[in-house]
Amino acid sequence: MTTTLAPSHPPVRRARPFGLVIAAVGIPAFMGALDNLVVSTALPVIRVDLGASISDLQWFVNAYTLPFAAFLLTAAALGDRIGRRRMYLAGIALFTLASAGAALAVEPWQLTAARALQGIGGAAIAPLSLTLLAAAVPDGMRNAAIGIWGGITGLGVAVGPVVGGAVTEGLAWNWIFWVNVPIGAVALVLAATVLSESRGGARKLDPFGLALSAGGMLLLVWGVVDGPDKGWTTGRVPLMLGAGVALLAGFLFWQSRNRTPMLPLSLFKSRSFSLVNVVTLTFSAGAFGSVFLLAQFFQVVQGLSPLESGLRTLPWTAAPMVVAPLAGIFGARLGLRNLIVAGQVFLAAGILWIGLATSADASYRSLVGAFLLAGIGMGLTFAPISTVTLGSVAESERGVASGANNTIREFGIAAGVAALSSIFSTHGGFTSHQAFVDGLRPAVLTGAAVLAVGAVIATLLPTKPTV
Repeated sequence: MTTTLAPSHPPVRRARPFGLVIAAVGIPAFMGALDNLVVSTALPVIRVDLGASISDLQWFVNAYTLPFAAFLLTAAALGDRIGRRRMYLAGIALFTLASAGAALAVEPWQLTAARALQGIGGAAIAPLSLTLLAAAVPDGMRNAAIGIWGGITGLGVAVGPVVGGAVTEGLAWNWIFWVNVPIGAVALVLAATVLSESRGGARKLDPFGLALSAGGMLLLVWGVVDGPDKGWTTGRVPLMLGAGVALLAGFLFWQSRNRTPMLPLSLFKSRSFSLVNVVTLTFSAGAFGSVFLLAQFFQVVQGLSPLESGLRTLPWTAAPMVVAPLAGIFGARLGLRNLIVAGQVFLAAGILWIGLATSADASYRSLVGAFLLAGIGMGLTFAPISTVTLGSVAESERGVASGANNTIREFGIAAGVAALSSIFSTHGGFTSHQAFVDGLRPAVLTGAAVLAVGAVIATLLPTKPTV
């Protein structure tokens, strides 16, 4: 079904070289992917240098995730109304400045605060990069463009642990954030020069909806993050979870009554859109919750340097760089549903393999095949999920659809990290190498089970996205 923007707000498309368009949306995506895994690799060094606790380590990750998840819908809605490129540029600028602030941190709370500002900036980048890309390339090239965009993101994933290890070992952990500053400056100039401005169908702002969605997501994700340390049934955690659910329920009710909703509930009438978001949730929780713990294994248990640890993760992290573009290019021929199902199966099998094979003295040879399998699974997942999300909705709704999908992805990451960290802390800890493995194994096996559930749900996706 072919759809167009409302006649009163036609898209303004200027012919730009395909490569420059890809760079304008790919460099910020690369920066975000690089930053996340660079931080994961450097966590053991940051823990010692800043005297951080396991709770602080989670906050270094989740201080980014909380505002990112809370403001994704808000950023997408504001972009639809005040201009997607304008919002995108503001996000790049804030992310770049916050990276400099993170590099200057000397206390755990300072790094946490800077990461939170990065999250707000990232919330403006993530949903709008794909929307701007879809508007800038012909429909016939969209799958290939998204695949290439996924490959660039995969490059950030691939080099993140190695760059993080090399920088942390050769200079200092602060430099993992300094590298974002020149990258962000280049991305800002390129996006301002190459991308055209566009807006969504509704132009009226919905401040009440913005407040309900941002507040609800913030409290819900915060409650999930605090649950393992503060307890799920006492104190502030159940209050935050309850308040978050209540605010989001109020948001959905308000959207059903609002004539210009920031999240049209009609989106979820699409079977493709509804199911792909469920798969996004299980994928994010199972994969990234496991990665949070596995990123520390080689350093904490086997005593390797950050660079040595980063190099050993390359079979996992480099695979998406190769597989994601191929998934985008051949997605229509092989079937997007088939690729997503295969990706979840490979991921679940790879992480299950890691969970069963991991021990305090496990050889790298016993794990490298599992890393490669998991990496192929991630590469098969990134581009098809994005393509299905955009292809399931009308063109005028792509910004908010991308924002909703990214919100669910970030909530899944926060929930996965919190849940698997809770399992890790219950069964083990950092007191000894064996204690770390004792906690890691049941946590990672749980992540594999979550991914297996996602693989089953993915089989229910339609063969082609439908609006």
